Amino acid sequence: MASEEWLEKAVSDGHINYFEYEQFTNGIRIGEGGFGTVYKFEWKNCNLTVALKRLKVKPEKNIIKHFISELRILKSACSHTNIIEFYGITKDSEYCMVLQFANDGNLREYLKKKFYTLEWIEKLCIANEIVHGLMFLHNNNIIHRDLHSKNILINNGKMKIADFGLAKLIDEASLTSSSSGLGVILWEISSGRPPFQFIEYFTVGVQVAKGVREEPVEDTPSQYVDLYKQCWAADPDTRPEAKSIPEILNQLISNIEPVQYKQSNENFHVNKSSISDHYILENKRKEAHKCFVEGNYVKVSELYEEILKNSQHNSDYQQNASNWDLSKKLSSKKINELAKTLRKNTKLNYLNICDNKLDSEGVKVLANALYNNTTLTSLDLGCNQLGSEGGKVFADVLYRKTGLTSLNLEQNELGPEGGKALGEALCENDTLTFLNLHRNQLGLEGGKALADALCQNITLISLNLRSNQLGSEGGIEIAKALCNNITLNSLNLGTNKLGSKGGKALAEALCKNATLTSLDLSWNEFGPEEGEALADILRKNNTLTSLDLRENKLGLKGGKALAVALCENTKLTSLNLQHNQLGLGGGNALADALYKNITLTSLNIEGNKLGLEGGKAFAEAICKNSTLTILNLNRNNLGSEGGKALAEALCKNTSLIHLDIQNNELGSEGGKALAEALYKNTTLTYLDIQNNELGSEGGKALAEALCKNSTLNFLDLQSNQLGSAGGKSLADVLCKNTTLTSLNLGRNELGSEGGKALAEALDKDVSLTFLDLRNNQLTSNEEEALAEARKKNTKLTLYY
Repeated sequence: MASEEWLEKAVSDGHINYFEYEQFTNGIRIGEGGFGTVYKFEWKNCNLTVALKRLKVKPEKNIIKHFISELRILKSACSHTNIIEFYGITKDSEYCMVLQFANDGNLREYLKKKFYTLEWIEKLCIANEIVHGLMFLHNNNIIHRDLHSKNILINNGKMKIADFGLAKLIDEASLTSSSSGLGVILWEISSGRPPFQFIEYFTVGVQVAKGVREEPVEDTPSQYVDLYKQCWAADPDTRPEAKSIPEILNQLISNIEPVQYKQSNENFHVNKSSISDHYILENKRKEAHKCFVEGNYVKVSELYEEILKNSQHNSDYQQNASNWDLSKKLSSKKINELAKTLRKNTKLNYLNICDNKLDSEGVKVLANALYNNTTLTSLDLGCNQLGSEGGKVFADVLYRKTGLTSLNLEQNELGPEGGKALGEALCENDTLTFLNLHRNQLGLEGGKALADALCQNITLISLNLRSNQLGSEGGIEIAKALCNNITLNSLNLGTNKLGSKGGKALAEALCKNATLTSLDLSWNEFGPEEGEALADILRKNNTLTSLDLRENKLGLKGGKALAVALCENTKLTSLNLQHNQLGLGGGNALADALYKNITLTSLNIEGNKLGLEGGKAFAEAICKNSTLTILNLNRNNLGSEGGKALAEALCKNTSLIHLDIQNNELGSEGGKALAEALYKNTTLTYLDIQNNELGSEGGKALAEALCKNSTLNFLDLQSNQLGSAGGKSLADVLCKNTTLTSLNLGRNELGSEGGKALAEALDKDVSLTFLDLRNNQLTSNEEEALAEARKKNTKLTLYY
């Protein structure tokens, strides 16, 4: 069978896992192999960093054969803790292997960096792990044939044999086949340097053939020297037997007194039992992850049961055992496997199976399993097209009082019938505290059923009914329920066309309700009268801390009423009035309220046409207000003078940490004023000034300010025409500023010079963890330089 045919058949038969290429993001080139390039990627579906080994474009036939050969070997060998893990393959233009990413590089690099801090016990453990991996290969009739320290990778301190491009499957293998290479590696571990460093490369083979070997290093245990000399003996018949090598190493480890052993920055005493526990746990964890990817969930559950019984397990193991993310991963076959697991599993608390398009049969299978599960508390079933029948099935799950406390059913087209079934179930259920029904076409009938449930249910504290076509009558029913409910804290009724009647009914209900703390009424066609009604409630209600009224046309009248209420209210901490046609009058009234209000910490008045005078009013207010920490003035036509007024206020304000003033036509003068403020302000950590026509002069001024500012960690300067001069100035400052972690410079015409300067800056020690340089007319030279810089800085997320 041709190589390509074998690969396609292996995938179709399920012997090799295939993953869509779109699952892998943030690729960084990390090396070149014999037949392709190796990249580091983030595997978003598994929350895992992986290495993708990619075939060269238009590979020769022998390269494809080597690729297929390596796949065969990896498939046979990757189940051991000291072999690099193989997850499967993917493809964009060419096939790629999806492999475990080794975060500590290769053994040669590791020894170069850490040799002088390693104790002999650590060196022996490194050797022991490599030998365990080799023995596993040879027990499975695999000869590596290219064993050297660059092909031993290290992940979290654990040795991983890698690069099986020249490996071979044979009928029977003995360890003597690879012991010569092992002998050289053992010597390298004892010396900390590559072998034959001082012999011309082209004569090494000749010298080795003549019997030339490296000399033992001083203070190396004699037994260890004897071992590697036997391993690299010219006559294969004199090389040691397979079983004797680990026995000799274990004896050496036993002879050394337990010492403090550093690994992954954690100290622990090394002795036989702890080494054994470490091997067992890592091996089981690796096997569990492999089974998880393959969909063998019963086995995963069994493995974690065993892992958690071991006293050496850590919080990561506990997290992996109790929280499973299976979004976009379930087939009908895997649903049955998951159902079996749920019936037996005693560790799983959280399960995410959103966006899997479950069919009616899959829904029933899953529900039946949930009846028998006693540990699951949180279930995410969002975006699964359950329909009304699926809604009824899960309503029955709630009716039978499972242990669920959190259920997400958003975007499932449950319809009125599904809503009614869930409403009836909530009347009986006494465990659920969180329910998300966002965008389910519940309509008036579904809304009424849930309103009735709120009158009887005594556990639910959070309910999301956003985008459900409740209408004004549905709003009235929910309002009636709030008068009787004694547990609900958070309610989202956004985008339900509640209208005037629904808005007024809810306002009246808030006079009687004593538990609600967060209410979202955005996009509900409220006008000035509803604004006044809600404002009146803010004077009387003693529990509400967060109110979202964005996109509601409250107008000047509604804005003024709310401002008056804020002068008296002592509970509200967050108010969102985005896009409400407040105008200058409403803006001025709210600014005045900030002088008197002592509780509000977050205010959003984006898109309300405040203009220059409104900007000045808020500037004066924040000079005196000492509680507001977040202010959004986006899209308010403040102009350069409004920007200057806010900048002056920032020099005096001591509470604001988050300011959004994007899309305000500040110009270079406004930018310079804000730069001046950054010299003096000591609290601001987040500043968004994108799309403000700052130009190169504004960019330069901000760069100078960043040299001295020591609080800002987020800065968005997207679409400000900074040009190459502004880009260079900001590049210079990156080496001096020690607090900025996120910078957006997208769409700024930085060009080749700006891109080059930023790439050079990233080569140095910078604090940035996020940088966006997209749409800046960079050439391939700058892109290559940026790619190299990203390779060196593994913490940086970089877009260009």
